[in-house]
Parts: sequence; structure tokens; C-alpha cells
Amino acid sequence: MPGTAPQPPIFAVAALVPYVLILLGVTFGGFWSIAVLFYMAVLTAIMDQILRLAAPNSAEGSEFPAADGVLVLIACMHFTAFPLVVWAIAGNSGFATWEHVVLAIGAGQWFGQVANPCAHELIHRGNRGLYWLGVAIYASMLFGHHASAHRLVHHRFAATLDDPNTAREGESYYRFWLRAWVGSYMAGLRAETARRQGKGLHPYAVYAAISVFCLCFGYVIGGWGGVLAWMALAIFGHSQLLLADYVQHYGLLRKTRSNGTPEPVSERHSWNAPHWFTSTLSLNAPRHSDHHAHPSRAYPALSLPEKGAAPYLPLPLAMCCNIALVPRLWYRVIAKPLNRWRVQEEAWRE
Repeated sequence: MPGTAPQPPIFAVAALVPYVLILLGVTFGGFWSIAVLFYMAVLTAIMDQILRLAAPNSAEGSEFPAADGVLVLIACMHFTAFPLVVWAIAGNSGFATWEHVVLAIGAGQWFGQVANPCAHELIHRGNRGLYWLGVAIYASMLFGHHASAHRLVHHRFAATLDDPNTAREGESYYRFWLRAWVGSYMAGLRAETARRQGKGLHPYAVYAAISVFCLCFGYVIGGWGGVLAWMALAIFGHSQLLLADYVQHYGLLRKTRSNGTPEPVSERHSWNAPHWFTSTLSLNAPRHSDHHAHPSRAYPALSLPEKGAAPYLPLPLAMCCNIALVPRLWYRVIAKPLNRWRVQEEAWRE
């Protein structure tokens, strides 16, 4: 939209189109299953190249009254689509094996690239109802602990070696996945336990209860095949969240000050991407620097830093995530931008 930043309805449309394709794929299979995957894996990349210009930043102090409504809408989409896809894969849908696989990958990308950012936004909202809605999305993908680890650990320690979700230079995504999953689970558990001091029901018990309920629902839908399908979709979904964390913080570390503490986190400690279509689909997740600077800021209001003030990925975030699945290729692609940024940052410090 020339001259104006994307408004909440634009985000809703971007999320709704693939959701409708998922429903058609669950109902009819065949062409519609392919259409889901095409939209998420191919059309998104094409649109990023066609719409090369970034959407303008929003005016300071802009209000977005519909933003939370869009999040609730996407959450409702998630909770209807997930069990339906599990049924199409493990239930009595009558689909061929290839239809199961194509639908699972396409829908799984929607869960990973749309539902995950929605949950992320919800856990940063001040409203407790919205917060727990975000928790429910994460827990349905067997990743409930992220609601604790992201807020209490990642935002505090991002771009330091104390953050499990900050990827080290030369660390492959696969090594990072295991370290980040286990590390964030344990760090979040310690943080929540210390914060609560033994009072009330521990959030991790709630996360586990929601996840167990979801797996039981998978069993009702398709027996043990439904449980396996739910687990596979959940792991695929939250692995994309970890992949985005891997790319958006890869190789960026805060300097240590003379007193031994890290410098304050700033826009220099996250990778950004300006591509309009990917950003709209993922609720402005590629505008990562501004999110770390203002965690409670609504997603339509997130801004891109000035060029030179923060590092920028060489390609759209989704494309970088795909490249990161091939470690040696990723190292080659990111090496020059990372080195160039380090030189620029050193010059800035001087």
C-alpha cells in the first residue's frame, strides 16, 4: 500500500488465504493440497521478489485497535485447522499418501510461519486472556515452555552466550535446534520457578496439561496414527520458530563492558528483512530489531531500522531459513553480510 504502513486487515487477509486453502485441501485433497504448499513455499517467494519495496514505517504513536482482533482470528484458525489436518492425514479421509505428505508440509508451514508469530504476539500483550491464548497455541504444538523462555530468558539475554536461542557463528541449525530446545526449556523452567517462589500452579504444569490434552484429542481423531500426526505437525511447526530464531540472531553477540556485563540489547543485535509480503504473512516478524527494543509494541507498529543502524539479511527471511537447512550453503551466504556488519559496527564504535 503506497504511502502507508500495512494495517491489521492486510495481515488478516494474508493469513486467511492459505487458511482457506488448507480447508479446501482437507475437504478435497488433490489440487487443493498442492495449492496450500504452492502458496506457502512458492508464491510467497515470488511475491517477495515482485514487491521488493518495504512497507513504510508507521507513524510514532499510531494506534491499531484491530490488531488484537486479528490475532484472535488467527488463533481460531489455528485451533480449527490443526485437528482437521490431523484428521486428513490419520483419519478416514481416503487421501493418497502423496496427498497426506503435501498437505502436511503446506499446512505445517502455515502453522510455523503464521500461527507461531501469532502466539508470539499474544504472549507479549498485556491482557491475560490474550496471553493464555498464545500459550495455548504454543502448547498445542508441544512447545508451551517457549511462552516462559522467550519472555524471561531470550529477551533478557539475547545476543549473549547465556541465551539458548542465540545461534553462534559456525553452528549448524541442527546442532542449534537441540541446544536451543533443551536449553530454553531448562532456562525457562528455572526462571519461572524462581519468579513464582513456590506459589500457585507452575506454568510448566499448565503447558504439559494442554499438550497432553491435544495428543489425546489426536488419538480420538485417528488413534495412534492421529497422535503421531499431531506430534509430527507440532514438531514441524515449532521447528520453524527455532529456525527463525537461528537466522535472526545468527552470529550477533553483544560486547562485554568493563564491569563484565553485556552492553544493552539494541537494534544492532538482530537481523532484519524488509520484504513486504513475507513480513505481512508473519505479522512483521522480520522487523526483529524493533521487537527487541519494544517487546510490547503491536506488530503493525514495528519499524525497520535505518540501513547501517542494524544488520539486514541478504535475502527474505523465509528464503534464508530454507538456505539455513543446508549448513555449508548458509555459511557461504551469510559470511559476507556478517563480516561486513562487524566491520561497520567496529567503525561505528570508534
